Amino acid sequence: MDHSIKIPVIVILFIGSIICLTSCKEKTTPPVVTTTNVTGITQTTATAGGNVTSDGNAEATSRGVCWNTSENPTLANSKTSDGTGTGSFTSSLTQLIPNTKYYVKAYATNSAGTGYGSQVSFTSNPILLATLTTTAVTSITSTTAVSGGNITADGGGSVTARGVCWGTTANPTTSNNKTTDGSGTGSFTSNITGLIANTTYYVRAYATNSVGAAYGNEISFTSQQLKDADGNVYTSITIGTQTWMVENLKTTKFNDNTAIPLVTDNAAWNNLTTPGYCWQNNDIANKTTYGALYNFYAVNTGKLCPTGWHVPSDAEWTTLTTYLGGYTVAGGKLKETGTTHWLSPNTGATNESGFTALPGGSRNYTYAFYAFGHFGFWWTSSESMTIDARDRYLRYDSNEILGSFSFKCNGESVRCLKD
Repeated sequence: MDHSIKIPVIVILFIGSIICLTSCKEKTTPPVVTTTNVTGITQTTATAGGNVTSDGNAEATSRGVCWNTSENPTLANSKTSDGTGTGSFTSSLTQLIPNTKYYVKAYATNSAGTGYGSQVSFTSNPILLATLTTTAVTSITSTTAVSGGNITADGGGSVTARGVCWGTTANPTTSNNKTTDGSGTGSFTSNITGLIANTTYYVRAYATNSVGAAYGNEISFTSQQLKDADGNVYTSITIGTQTWMVENLKTTKFNDNTAIPLVTDNAAWNNLTTPGYCWQNNDIANKTTYGALYNFYAVNTGKLCPTGWHVPSDAEWTTLTTYLGGYTVAGGKLKETGTTHWLSPNTGATNESGFTALPGGSRNYTYAFYAFGHFGFWWTSSESMTIDARDRYLRYDSNEILGSFSFKCNGESVRCLKD
């Protein structure tokens, strides 16, 4: 056989095989991927993913999901990067806007391009009101109490304000009295102030997020009676920004339980430079209605009113007067109406303030007991000079409230003001 003919045939066959193999190699295409349904949806996050079922004859160098609020999202929108290659993967969607519809596609990229799975959609959860409870009310006094709350869930939105609200009717809201006690979830303590003695209140914890204010369970409590060191009970009323006792003080003890001397003799009273008290006309029967008459030395101890209360200063009386329209009309708004206690005509008396001022008169260094039924005199805590201090008085024949200077040895009524 002629070998010179066989060799070229082999070469031709080899070259042909190479050409065939080269021409028969599969073409590279973008990967084939499917999109997984969205689960684990919250207000700001969700879970999706996909499955790369074919790499398109080239390695999938990246894969994940992309999403947008418009249909047919692409890599130009929000996306995750979740590894390489074929097979299943899981993707975490973050920074979503609550209560918003989103469109999602899985993707995989190789050298030929990017393949996308089918589009799925979902809606992120809305933000809800916070969930919280109200803490039991403790440390109740005549004017204060302590409560609070516990926020166990923020509803998917940050709690920006929290505290308690309260009022004298059921279901108080943040438009009533309230405290502000920080932000966020968890427990908090609230100090309730400005209460009126012996009054039933309703309190609820609240928590505010972007949706609005949520409220805890309602708790009711009754403020304690307002008492002096003798145990005498008083009521109080809020007038403008101030809370006043509605009755004249009648205690025979300072708030540290030390006794205030009872002085009945006129000469002894006039010579006092130390604390003393008496009843109008030295008649204890006047105690209940008119209270006691105190000299300024008793006032000046700072211990005459119950703890948490004080004898008002001249400036604080002016605050009351101004709130009621000024001295020319405020007197009538302070006086008890009628002529049961005030001498007729009791000019201008409306008692619209609720102060219920009575004409307890005074014990004057010159006239002994003076102006009972005609005038009411009340000490301020403001000294004027060594021998006198400032007071306020009302008349039966005027609707004015006037200020004057009174000798410190005089006996006058006292109204206490809440600290």
